[in-house]
Amino acid sequence: MLLAAAAPVRAADPLAALVAGRTADGPQLSGLAVVVADARGVRRAEAWGRAVLAPGRERVMTPATPVRVASVSKLIVALAVMRLVEAGTLDLDRDVSDYLGWRLRNPAFPAAAVTLRQLLSHTSGLDDASGYNFPLEARLRYRLTPDHWSAAPGARFSYANINYGIVASVMEAATTTRFDRLMTALVFAPLRLDACLNWSGCSDGAVASAAVLYRKGRDETAWDPSGPWIAQIDDLRGVRPACPVRSEAGCDLTAYRPGDNGTLFSPQGGARISPLGLATLGRLLLGHGKVDGVRLLRRESVDAMLTPVWRDGAAGETYHGQCAAGVSASSVSSVRRGRATSPWLGGRCGGGGISAKPTASIRACGSTQAAAASWSIRLPVPPTIRVAIRAATRPFRRSRRR
Repeated sequence: MLLAAAAPVRAADPLAALVAGRTADGPQLSGLAVVVADARGVRRAEAWGRAVLAPGRERVMTPATPVRVASVSKLIVALAVMRLVEAGTLDLDRDVSDYLGWRLRNPAFPAAAVTLRQLLSHTSGLDDASGYNFPLEARLRYRLTPDHWSAAPGARFSYANINYGIVASVMEAATTTRFDRLMTALVFAPLRLDACLNWSGCSDGAVASAAVLYRKGRDETAWDPSGPWIAQIDDLRGVRPACPVRSEAGCDLTAYRPGDNGTLFSPQGGARISPLGLATLGRLLLGHGKVDGVRLLRRESVDAMLTPVWRDGAAGETYHGQCAAGVSASSVSSVRRGRATSPWLGGRCGGGGISAKPTASIRACGSTQAAAASWSIRLPVPPTIRVAIRAATRPFRRSRRR
């Protein structure tokens, strides 16, 4: 293996050791990028391993390499939603049926409206049991089934990707604009980020420099440390995908009517952005909606994103150590300097925001507010690797405070 054949790693470089598979904490990684930043700018950015491992096409990972960031995409979608809320186009607490043009209801609770705040915070009562990504030919309203519903809207927290397919549909219906184009206009272009959903809107240069998502084994439950790296997603070979959406009969996006199927461009997990780009978003939140001279959101909009909608233990449920969740942010309990704090967006345990994904997120680290910690850019990975990354990046993050 390329990484296994690397030169011996110094003990002082634990992340390089982790990527090379020379620690007791977990197997090797194909690549890793870490960025430390605060509201003023990036303070440190490094990368290890490869963006592409294929012989003859090897390419090193860098902090500027575009990567599919999975469910961190939800946070980016929420930023766009909040811009539409500020413009008066959307209302977080209005029945989304008013925007969709059809009645969205849990059949068991027909009088209970579903709102954007509930969808963004995973408190809508929806689950993913019957799927959350549908082809171009489908209409979302006809793909939702009774099996998608598990609770009354607002009754409890249940993490579900389908929430964001509905959010994207609402955004499209309210603006008559396709979701991928909305994301470019509302978030990526104003912040001068070469980022996109499903490679629609990214530059040719971003496509050419894409990182391939690898895993060792058929899926994250069958990780084989001694096996070969298997390309899972984005093995583009420098060529933009012929069709950026799932389709069963061609790819005629000109015939698509915005609002019919917001799952198309994978709002739940299809964002491609570099670690440095993610740091810009983290700094935007630390700057209360402003970064690098650009005011994207009002301070009160960011506050709304970080206001808890759900708290750990409510109705008896928990979610992977999170103590609160709201509009695309979450809080995870930890202890620092003798008091409870949260390394995730929000500060103290109990301060969350609208959406949550604990395994890959932008961090505002406790009392120091160092904007961003680390992301494993090869997701999904086994829990043992996630733990190892957190341990190895601790001294890296602390370097900001020295």
